[in-house]
Amino acid sequence: MIAALARDAKREAEAANERRVLVFAGDRDRGFDAAYDAIEGVNPTSTAIVSTRDGFRFEEHRPRSADELLGRTREVVVLDCHEQFVPNALGRCVGAVDGGGLLVLLTPDLDAWPAIRDRFDDSLAVPPYEVDDVTGRFRERFVETLRSHPGIAIVSLGEAGSEGDAVERDGLTGLRDGPTAESTAQATAERPTAPPNATFPAAAYEACLTGDQVRAVRAFESLATPGNAVVAEADRGRGKSSAAGIAAGALALAGADVLVTAPAFRNATEVFARAGELIEGNSDNGETEDNAHRLDAPGGGRVRFLAPAEAADLPDDPDAVIVDEAAALPVRLLERFLDAPAVAFCTTVHGYEGAGRGFSIRFKERLRASRFAVRDVRLDEPIRYARNDPVEAWASRALLLDARPAVDEAVAGSTVEDATYRRPSPEELLADEALLREAFGLLVAAHYRTEPNDLARLLDAPNLTARALVAEGRVVAVALLAREGGLDAETRRGMYEGERVRGNMVPDVLTSQLRDESAAAPKGVRTVRIATHHALRGEGFGTRLLDEVHAEFGGERGGTGGDRDGDAVDYFSVGYGATPRLLRFWRRAGYRTVHLSTSRNDASGEYSAIMLRPTDDAGPGGALLDRNATAFRDRERDGLSDAHRDVDPDVVVGALRACPASVSIDLTEVEWRSVVGASFGPGMYDSAPGAFRDLALAALIGGDEGNETGADALDDREQRLLVRKVLQGRPSESVADELGYVSTAACMRALGDAYEPLVERYGTDFALEERDRFISD
Repeated sequence: MIAALARDAKREAEAANERRVLVFAGDRDRGFDAAYDAIEGVNPTSTAIVSTRDGFRFEEHRPRSADELLGRTREVVVLDCHEQFVPNALGRCVGAVDGGGLLVLLTPDLDAWPAIRDRFDDSLAVPPYEVDDVTGRFRERFVETLRSHPGIAIVSLGEAGSEGDAVERDGLTGLRDGPTAESTAQATAERPTAPPNATFPAAAYEACLTGDQVRAVRAFESLATPGNAVVAEADRGRGKSSAAGIAAGALALAGADVLVTAPAFRNATEVFARAGELIEGNSDNGETEDNAHRLDAPGGGRVRFLAPAEAADLPDDPDAVIVDEAAALPVRLLERFLDAPAVAFCTTVHGYEGAGRGFSIRFKERLRASRFAVRDVRLDEPIRYARNDPVEAWASRALLLDARPAVDEAVAGSTVEDATYRRPSPEELLADEALLREAFGLLVAAHYRTEPNDLARLLDAPNLTARALVAEGRVVAVALLAREGGLDAETRRGMYEGERVRGNMVPDVLTSQLRDESAAAPKGVRTVRIATHHALRGEGFGTRLLDEVHAEFGGERGGTGGDRDGDAVDYFSVGYGATPRLLRFWRRAGYRTVHLSTSRNDASGEYSAIMLRPTDDAGPGGALLDRNATAFRDRERDGLSDAHRDVDPDVVVGALRACPASVSIDLTEVEWRSVVGASFGPGMYDSAPGAFRDLALAALIGGDEGNETGADALDDREQRLLVRKVLQGRPSESVADELGYVSTAACMRALGDAYEPLVERYGTDFALEERDRFISD
């Protein structure tokens, strides 16, 4: 029966050039038997299985390493969902099934599955919670999609050796109007040809599979000329990466140095595969390095890969840059690629690769305002399966790959005053599909790396909760919050000694890295993500949402404080890739800096900041902030000339101004003579660099809230000058060039001028008397 069911599904899938899903629900061993029966029934040419078990005769992958399937296609993919059902792995498996192929899911009994806990659930049970605190709402919703979407067959399996298998659904849809296998084969046989006046070789266009790809490759031709940019957008499976790879190969054959980057090399494997085929097909001696990160073409051209943060520095001056999965990178990092001679940004519109509105809204505006002539191209025609493939629609809904905020028109005119604060429980999100899609869509839009696992965390993780502002029935702002801390002494001791404790990011950093053994004792709420509808940014919705969160969880409303343990928290926290704009936002919201990471994030290219806001300055949260802000102040005095020597000066200024640990000035008379002499007289900075550093740190550190600092008397360039020259110890020549001074001498004179108001503010009686010697004349 199972073999016949599989044959029927495969036959219909091939006829429609679509995919089908077979679900074998029940006993795990019986499920493997059924999978083998199905595979033998269709006799596929390629099969992969994703499971925590091994020893199969097929290509094997683990659920946590299903990324290995990215860029690959198989006729049949089997996903074992029993011991570890990872939503990300499901997304990878769906993407790996070719048109006419089958996705086989081995699941527990569908009615019982939501109540079963597995190893993925273990990862959601972050301390102090246990796995029994994890819910099964994601699976409950997932099962409903299996039972309601077309193209999905469900077989309830009997016990091993029994004949009790029951077909709940056969998954057949009946042939609909659309492409058939024969028509697809005919279209494939009629390969595209080079457009008139094309500059890429004919082989580049003959490698295309659709007219959309031809248009994309033609647009990429412009990268041969400096001053051009291309934006290629597509849903998954439309061949944009293939088109980029064909173009990269053609450019390399013409002698160009093409730099390719993506969130990880696995995202760029298709680019390199297509580039390699074109280069090797046009040369007898094209070379590919063993690690596949570089392709050399005859004549000196090449295609090479670097990680985003490294690639953004444009090492070795590439002729063109191709950024694949660009929406999975933050806007600030993308902007650095605008220094390239020519650049292409390729991105997935819907999908776990990254679909942030930061790219489609903010970055594209920045790109169009740049010096580049921009060509846009969109690929809509699927490469590997028909446009109306039911499995694509099912996966999009099941994993919310197409989740998006409300349309602009629906929220236009909304005001902060009219918005209502909502505390949607996971049960409410599960019951209200529109609310779930809009809330999750905002989180996807705001963050460059939201993925299917995050949907499961939102619905099932006991430490996470969502809060939202709703206007006219539409979600206009949303925050994802994580409960952290409140850990027992034994767990804190283990953390201090190097054990990793999941889901407690801020306590873990403060304890294991910064050596504060009691940091995990107070209870905190961390803002994991916060997003405002892009049509309403700058209108105060984010600030209003945070104010409501502070009031609720800080116990200001007289309730439980919102914490699941039933009492108010001690502090709020946030960790993020630091930019001047975000530092200002969180500082205005009352958060204070306690840490700046010592290395850049590989994907964002930014240093991560951690900030705290106590609910009570005299309570445990206040003590946590006081000692860690003091430690941050002391680290930065020396760290800025070491690990933080290349941090953006505006980020340094923002981080320091948000640090509440004031600096006491204790300079000797000799040091004051040097500082005053350099400020008001003929003295030199080099005579007492340590004294200048102490004053610069005192000026930029925020100190007590509400009090003016020395930085208030300095303009932006003077603040950057203090950071670059004094705190980071950069050479005077490079500082003068970066900050736009006409000469090194002018730069150093400006440095002396910048210290005049600092002498006035921090100077002792002796220092002021020394000053008067120079100004009395």
